[in-house]
Amino acid sequence: MDIKGFIFDMDGTMVDNMMVHHRAWQRKLAELGLVMNLEEVRQSIHGINEEILERLFGERFTLEERKRISWEKEAAYREIFLPELKLLDGLSEFLQSAFEKGVVLGIGTAAPLENVDFVLDNLNIRHYFKTVVHAGLVSKGKPDPEVWEKVAEGMGIDLEHCVVFEDSPTGTEAAKRAGCPTFVVTTTHTREEFEEFPNVVEFLEDFTTIDVVEVLEGFYFYKQKY
Repeated sequence: MDIKGFIFDMDGTMVDNMMVHHRAWQRKLAELGLVMNLEEVRQSIHGINEEILERLFGERFTLEERKRISWEKEAAYREIFLPELKLLDGLSEFLQSAFEKGVVLGIGTAAPLENVDFVLDNLNIRHYFKTVVHAGLVSKGKPDPEVWEKVAEGMGIDLEHCVVFEDSPTGTEAAKRAGCPTFVVTTTHTREEFEEFPNVVEFLEDFTTIDVVEVLEGFYFYKQKY
């Protein structure tokens, strides 16, 4: 592969925050009368917030009500997570190395703009990324590949020259549909949950064991065919 761009999911991939999201969702859903344990939340809560609420509650809430509920949940998440906010181990060095080597970097996330700004600005990493696509910029959430298509367009690189970094089966499915080899960060899901995805080339606990040059030179792709 002629790799020119790295595309990152954010939540669970760049920052280990998914359990914070799950706890915030669990509390908010309970307020709405839907009691779920954390494992049920982990399995069912994925994608854009308004889509999640529509999937769980049907037409119970108007679009404006879904937006308000989403805002309340995300505000609670940011308050809880701020004292713990940090990049996954090794990612700061990985981003700097990729940036210095001229790799074009982008982010494609189901998070709302406020959460993207919360991460990028508090961690001072916005300058690494040529483009960032958040939930407000797509009409269809993952597993639809729209988010990756928009990121690649903003990066000015065809998807066939990009690799994706993800943590969820839903995002990995979106990457598969986009034709992108995928590195899966196992912060939230187990390896066994990705058995059906031929686009997964490597599992990572964090970014301390992955080298930018080895990615660019195809070290991880010998057993894969794209």
